[in-house]
Amino acid sequence: MGVASPPLLVLFLGFVLLNLYYPSAIARFVVEKNSLTVTSPDSIKGTHDSAIGNFGIPQYGGSMAGTVLYPKDNRKGCKGFDEFGISFKSKPGSLPTFVLIDRGECFFALKVWNAQNAGASAVLVADDLEEALITMDTPEEDRSLAKYIENITIPSALIEKSFGEKLKKALSIGEMVNVNLDWREAVPHPDDRVEYELWTNSNDECGFKCDMLMEFVKDFKGAAQILEKGGYTQFTPHYITWYCPHAFTISKQCKSQCINHGRYCAPDPEQDFNTGYDGKDVVLENLRQLCVFRVANETKKPWVWWDYVTDFQIRCPMKEKKYNEDCADNVIRSLGLDLKKIEKCMGDPNADSDNPVLKEEQDAQVGKGSRGDVTILPTLVVNNRQYRGKLEKGAVLKAICAGFQETTEPAVCLSGDVETNECLDNNGGCWQDKAANITACKDTFRGRVCECPLVDGVQFKGDGYSNCQASGIGRCKINNGGCWLETRDGHTYSACLDIGDSKCVCPPGFKGDGVKSCEDVDECKEKKACQCSECSCKNTWGSYDCTCSGDLLYIRDHDTCISKRATEVRSSWAAVWVILIGLAVAAGGAYTVYKYRLRSYMDSEIRAIMAQYMPLDSQGEIPNHVNEDHA
Repeated sequence: MGVASPPLLVLFLGFVLLNLYYPSAIARFVVEKNSLTVTSPDSIKGTHDSAIGNFGIPQYGGSMAGTVLYPKDNRKGCKGFDEFGISFKSKPGSLPTFVLIDRGECFFALKVWNAQNAGASAVLVADDLEEALITMDTPEEDRSLAKYIENITIPSALIEKSFGEKLKKALSIGEMVNVNLDWREAVPHPDDRVEYELWTNSNDECGFKCDMLMEFVKDFKGAAQILEKGGYTQFTPHYITWYCPHAFTISKQCKSQCINHGRYCAPDPEQDFNTGYDGKDVVLENLRQLCVFRVANETKKPWVWWDYVTDFQIRCPMKEKKYNEDCADNVIRSLGLDLKKIEKCMGDPNADSDNPVLKEEQDAQVGKGSRGDVTILPTLVVNNRQYRGKLEKGAVLKAICAGFQETTEPAVCLSGDVETNECLDNNGGCWQDKAANITACKDTFRGRVCECPLVDGVQFKGDGYSNCQASGIGRCKINNGGCWLETRDGHTYSACLDIGDSKCVCPPGFKGDGVKSCEDVDECKEKKACQCSECSCKNTWGSYDCTCSGDLLYIRDHDTCISKRATEVRSSWAAVWVILIGLAVAAGGAYTVYKYRLRSYMDSEIRAIMAQYMPLDSQGEIPNHVNEDHA
């Protein structure tokens, strides 16, 4: 392959960039927004639009309140704030700090990074032009900046110049400016299923963004497959392709970067037409991955696409010169997919005609409805809205979970991957029992909720904020149901009743609220126990002891004393009665046997007499017998 002259190469690349979309050369870019509400001061109260930054972690599905600060120095945020002795860390108990920074002089991402390092919880960038909102993006392919961009974790938003001036004016006269950033409507959530798509690429040698994409696919695979297998989501992968201008289809550049006679192209992986892999190698693998998805979808297992893509990344990297058809086929066979169906789906890359699969992909690149054209790789679209923010498992999962109608989210949305960590600060303002390590605070992708917990099968009930109480059977096993419990001298008493939703009630022998305390009742004084003339009462913890004078025995049920001899006499008479009753039963039994034997004897005698005058059932008839009535 010959070396392209610089003018020709520049001209060719210019056409590729111009013809990103088919058939129009003008892309429609949609700015994804969230709302920003000023809650104080009254003079500027109201709700405004702000453009979500394409880095950091927006709180999809939730909201965040904070106090706005405008620094006296370094107002464009292009230097570290520590150089100016500025810190934005909020004090315990106060609202988070939202830093207002001016646009200009450096990358948006660098401004946010510097503010994050100084303790900011969010960043508002004020535009320096009166124009429609734009999306703050990351610097293109700058590996030196990759590290800090990757570590930005706070949300950011661009606001209009006029609105920024209002905030600055209020702050300049000493007003406290409180705002609320709200992402709850940033992703539509009409039903209990989320449709999302990932615009990706099989090229693993395109720099920082390719590395980030491959890492995301590997990390997100597990969550994606859980969502897909459960029927909670409908996922579709997409791949961007370009077409070569007709005037260049016979050029060496188009032939090496395109298939189907210049209809579907991809940039050269190494940006060098003379070495390594060509763009057409990338187009073919992209097409193969699309067909893997289609064939897997036909077998009702669309999630196998994630297995193929991750396995191909590991087994067939460009760096090891394994990025080829043979390696891909081995991966396909190991996953049990039908190789012939995939080859049929891919079609003939040398045909001078449209490829149905790639033609659909080019048509899909053009924005429809609320979604703009796809211009950035990688791009994630959730419920037809382009995702803005860091391509990271927890952040993306939060955005997908925000697409479910409330209360229909699957369990994976409440996992540690999408925790907001609001419960770490003052327990989120919720009820907790520190002694039993039980809390009503729950981190979710929509923010923390105060909800009485379920512990070891026992449901706590209450408002979740100031009160939660164990309820139902088994409640006494959990911290004794929140009731009083005490042990003395080997005796334990509890105010918890493990029956239904009963409240804490002091047991017999005690009085009190049953929650904090139960005090012993002195039955000898307060209940008039043990009051017979011969009785002597002694109070004990939870009960009492009563004794009788002399040779008397105390009967608690009747609160009386009786003679021990009387009890012995009663015992003797009881024995006599037992003997008499036994004799009576024996006599009755003997009489019954006698009557039975007498009856049996009389029956046998009667049968013998009757047998002399008529035949019994067991005898035959007498042959010469004549009935006298008919002689």
